[in-house]
Amino acid sequence: MAPATARKQIRVRGIVQGIGFRPFVVRLARQFQLNGHVRNTAEGVLMEVEGAPGTIEQFLQGMAAEPPPFAQIEDTLVTELTPTGATGFAVQPSLDERAQFALVSPDLAMCAECRREVTDPRNRRFGYPFTNCTHCGPRYSIIREVPYDRPQTTMAGFRMCRACQAEYDDPENRRFHAQPNACPVCGPSLTVEPDAGAEPIPEAHRLLAAGHILAIKGLGGFQLACDAENDPAVRLLRQRKRRSDKPFALMAPDLAAIEEFCFVSDADRQALEGPQRPIVILPRRPDAPISPAVAPDNQTLGVMLPYTPLHNLLLAHSGGISFRALVMTSGNLSEEPLVTRNDEARERLSAIADGFLCHNRDIHTRVDDSVVRTFEGRPTLLRRARGYAPYPIDLGAERAEVLACGGQFKNTLCLTKGRYALLSQHLGDLENYETLEFFRETLERMKALFRVEPRAVIHDLHPDYLSTRFARELGGETIAVQHHHAHIASCMAENHLQGRVIGVAFDGTGFGTDGQIWGGEFLVADLTAFERLAHFRYVPLAGGDQAVREPWRMALSYLLDAFGAETAGLDLPLWAAVPARQRDVVRTMIRRGVNTVQTSSCGRLFDAVASLTGVRHEVTFEGQAAMQLETIAEPGIEASYDFEIGSGPPWQVDFRPAIRTLIADMQQRVPAAAISAKFHNTVADVIGYVCQRLRTAESLNRVCLSGGAFQNQYLLSRAVFQLRSRGFEVFLHCQVPPNDGGLSLGQAVIGAHLLKPKAPTRR
Repeated sequence: MAPATARKQIRVRGIVQGIGFRPFVVRLARQFQLNGHVRNTAEGVLMEVEGAPGTIEQFLQGMAAEPPPFAQIEDTLVTELTPTGATGFAVQPSLDERAQFALVSPDLAMCAECRREVTDPRNRRFGYPFTNCTHCGPRYSIIREVPYDRPQTTMAGFRMCRACQAEYDDPENRRFHAQPNACPVCGPSLTVEPDAGAEPIPEAHRLLAAGHILAIKGLGGFQLACDAENDPAVRLLRQRKRRSDKPFALMAPDLAAIEEFCFVSDADRQALEGPQRPIVILPRRPDAPISPAVAPDNQTLGVMLPYTPLHNLLLAHSGGISFRALVMTSGNLSEEPLVTRNDEARERLSAIADGFLCHNRDIHTRVDDSVVRTFEGRPTLLRRARGYAPYPIDLGAERAEVLACGGQFKNTLCLTKGRYALLSQHLGDLENYETLEFFRETLERMKALFRVEPRAVIHDLHPDYLSTRFARELGGETIAVQHHHAHIASCMAENHLQGRVIGVAFDGTGFGTDGQIWGGEFLVADLTAFERLAHFRYVPLAGGDQAVREPWRMALSYLLDAFGAETAGLDLPLWAAVPARQRDVVRTMIRRGVNTVQTSSCGRLFDAVASLTGVRHEVTFEGQAAMQLETIAEPGIEASYDFEIGSGPPWQVDFRPAIRTLIADMQQRVPAAAISAKFHNTVADVIGYVCQRLRTAESLNRVCLSGGAFQNQYLLSRAVFQLRSRGFEVFLHCQVPPNDGGLSLGQAVIGAHLLKPKAPTRR
C-alpha cells in the first residue's frame, strides 16, 4: 500500500442509518485500500479516511455515485486532518451527540434475499418470521433514540447468538451491523391464541381457512385478517369492526394473484413491488373472485404485497391451504388508532377477532399502511405512513423550527428542523380522545427523536378543530393558517416552488376568512400570503356535519338555488329516497337560515350531484358519494354543462345553469353514467377557464392543484388536460397526500416563512 499522505474527516447527513451505509463505507474503503474508521452519530455518519489524496477523492466519488439503495445523502462535509499512520478500516462505536439531529429511515419491506432464506428449507432462517438484513426490516417502528444502534431499539432485549453475531461483525455479510438481526435461536418469537400449544403459522392458516378472523401483530401495529374470498367472513368482520361500507385493504401473495382480480399497469407494478410496499388502488376485474363486501359499490380494490416475512408465511401455500388474497385491515375499532401491544389487543380486539397471532418484539411507534394511486406513471400518496414516514421533505433552506398541527381529518403533524420538514405518519381523524392521545404521543416522540424545540405552533383557522384547541393550549406563539392556503403551500413545498402561483384548492370543508365553509377555491398564493380571486358560488349547508352524512340535503340546497320553489314537478330519485317530512324540515332550515351556513365546497357539490342522480343519498364514510359518482362516470364523453362567472374579484363560479341542464337530462332519462361524465367535465372546464382569467389578470403561468377532490382521477386527468392544453405549467402532489394528510406540511412551511421572512423570488 502506498504511504498515507492525507487524512480527512467526512460527515455525511441524510438518511444514512439503518440502511447499510456503514457496511458500504467499510467495503468501499477497503476496495481503495484506505485506512480509518466509520461510526454513527446523532447527526448522521462520521468517518475518517487516510491514504493517497487521489484515492480519497475516488472514494468520495464512489460514495456519492452508488450509495446503498435506500440511502439519501443530503450533504457531505469534508475536513482536513493530520495523518496518524493508522492501519485497517473498522466500524467504531456510535457517538451519542445528544444535541445533534439525524434523519431516520422508514420501515423497509422484506428484500428478495431474505425472502429466499425464509423459503429455503436448508437455510437456518427457514420459516422465521422476523428475518431481516441491512436492506430491509423494521426501522422507524422500533427506534427509540438516535444514533440507530440495537440498544436504542426495541430489539435491545434480544441478545444475538454466536451465528448472528458473526454475521453482524462480518463486513462481507449483508447483515454487517444490521441492528434488528435475529434468528430462531435468539430473536423474537410468535405465539398463537386461543390454542397456545399449536404451531403458530399452521394454526393461523387453519383459522383463516375455517372462516375465522385473525388479529395479527404486524410491523407497525395489529392487523385484522380473513379470507377475502369468504363472503360471510368478510361481512362478519364488517359487522364486528363497525365499518359498514368503507373498503378493506387486501394482501395477495404475488403479482400473479393480484392480476387475477385487478388490472395492473406498469406503474402499478412498480408501486406494488417497491421497498415501501404500499396499498395500491387498482381497477377491479368484473369477474374478480373476491367477496363483494370487501369494497361495496366500488370498482377499485386496495391491494398490497407481503412486506414482512410473517406476511409472506401467512400467504404461502402450506398443508393444502392457500389464499389468493387476505383482507388485511387496520387492527382497531373504527376511527381509533392502531393497537400495538399484545395485552391491548386482547382487551380491545377480542370482540372482533377469533384468534390472535402475536410476537414479543415491541412496537415503539405505531405506523399504519400507506395508500397510493398511480397517475401519469407516478404514485400519488393518499395516506402517508409505513415505508414513507418519517422521510423528510427538503425545504431547500434553513427554516425556523415550528410545529404544525394539521387539520381535523386525516390528521398528520409536521415539525421543521434545519432545511427539512418532518411529516408524521397518518394519525387519523381527531374525533376522539384515543386519536388525540396518539397525536400527543407522536409529537413527543418526534420532538425527542429529531431534537426539535418549536418556536411557534401553527394551526388551522377553524376554532373548533381539536388540533386548533391543542395548539392554543400549548401556550407560546401561535399562527393560524387558512386551510386552502395550507393546501397550496404543501403542493408548492414538495415541488420546491417559490414566488406566486395560481392555487386550485378543491375539497369538502375548510374554514374561510369570512367565517363560511370554503372548498371550491382559486387562490393566488405564495408561502406567506394569499388572495382569494375566485370560488364556487355560495349555497346553504343545512345542518352542518349532518349535511356531510346526508348528501340529499346538498341536493335539495342546489335544487332550491337553481329552481327556487319550482321543484315540485320534477321527477327525481330524491323524492322517493327521502320522506317529504324530512325534506320539508331542511327546506325550512334553508329558508330561515336555521343551523345553516354558506358553503363554496367542491365536495358538497359532488355530494349534491351524487344524490340528484340517485347514486348516493347517505354516506357512511368521508367522500363516499363522490367516489361512487366517479366510479360510474362513462368514459369517452366530451360534452359538459354550462356555467357562469359572476362579477368580481372574487369571481363566483355559478353552477345553476349546469344544475338546470343536468336536471333536464334526468327528466329525459339520460343515464347517470353519462351525466356523471358531463358533470366531471364541467368542473374541469371551470378550472381551465378560471385559471385562464387569472393568468390574464395576474401574469401567472404556474398552477398547483391540491385538496381531497384531486384524489378523483377522472377530475384530475381532465383538469390537467385543460390546463396543459392552455399552456400552463401544472404541479401536483406526489410525496404528500393532496387531501388533509398533507395539510400540516403547508401549515409548517407558511409558519416557518412568517417567522423568518424571505425575499420573494420567481422561478
